Amino acid sequence: MVFTPQERRYQLQSEEGNRQIEALLDGLHIAGESRSLYAQMLTTVLKMYEDGADTGDLKIANSAMKELRYAFKVFGPYHEIPKVTVFGSARTPPDSPASRQARSFARTMVEAGWMVVTGAGSGVMGAAQEGSGREASFGLNIRLPFEQEPNPWIAEDPKLINFKYFFTRKLFFLKEAYAACLCPGGFGTFDEAFELLTLIQTGKNPIMPVVLLDVPGGDYWHRLEAFLEKQMIADGLISFEDTHLYRITDEVEQAAAEIFTFYRIFHSSRFVDDKMVFRIRQPLPSSLLSTLQAEYADILQGPLELHQGPLPAEGEEWPELWRLIVPFIRSRYGRLRMFIDAINRI
Repeated sequence: MVFTPQERRYQLQSEEGNRQIEALLDGLHIAGESRSLYAQMLTTVLKMYEDGADTGDLKIANSAMKELRYAFKVFGPYHEIPKVTVFGSARTPPDSPASRQARSFARTMVEAGWMVVTGAGSGVMGAAQEGSGREASFGLNIRLPFEQEPNPWIAEDPKLINFKYFFTRKLFFLKEAYAACLCPGGFGTFDEAFELLTLIQTGKNPIMPVVLLDVPGGDYWHRLEAFLEKQMIADGLISFEDTHLYRITDEVEQAAAEIFTFYRIFHSSRFVDDKMVFRIRQPLPSSLLSTLQAEYADILQGPLELHQGPLPAEGEEWPELWRLIVPFIRSRYGRLRMFIDAINRI
């Protein structure tokens, strides 16, 4: 192959860049899988230089990377503690029914050993922060010219993170979350609701309990569900089974129970090669395996398999848990949620 002078210059720059990266990683004594990842990140930075990225693009990449790094650092010590993210309006008065629901729900979750994540604003977010308490909550604030200042229950706390970008903030609403609770709200709440359901529906976020918590006797979320049924389902834009990805309730105790029940037997999931692996808290009886195999054959590509302890590819992750190998078709996640519910009913 014959290179043009410009292509040859880029090739030499890349080779020199790679040598410098390797020397830097050697000097920092970085080894193992993380070494490859650090090398790839540094290579990406150098490629932006080769691409001639303009100053505006560099500012975006730089700010996003700094926000990600800092948020990883803040959440790091609490990684093993289950967390629920609470969404809702910033405009709701503190003494409103929606705020009282959020406050009570957050308190209930913290009493059960969970932590609470909110957008750090006032209204529903502030009420949830108050209910959870400073020690058991995170605040993910977005810098806006109006309406969004950290509420007094998280202000000045080390677990308050201020974001410039919505996209980096959204990542951390879900990255650490084991569940989500959405109270009535405006555009932002609907944005989070539909994004979360889209991510679960497409397999981009692990299935987790999503609770739509209304005020006592309210119909806020039921009116949304009516729209889904009359428009989206009726027109074939979503499937009826997708409605199993969320639960609607106006009772705090039922909202919390929905989350706790989801993790009664089921613990977590991951893909190993091309098969989904459920970590479960106890082995399933053979009769249930046979029933699940027959009832959910439409989303399975082969037999269910029970395995004690981690698979080889998992290393030593959760050694005390059993594994259910699920040859899932990687679509119809609403149906998969029904499968998990069936496991949790034993």
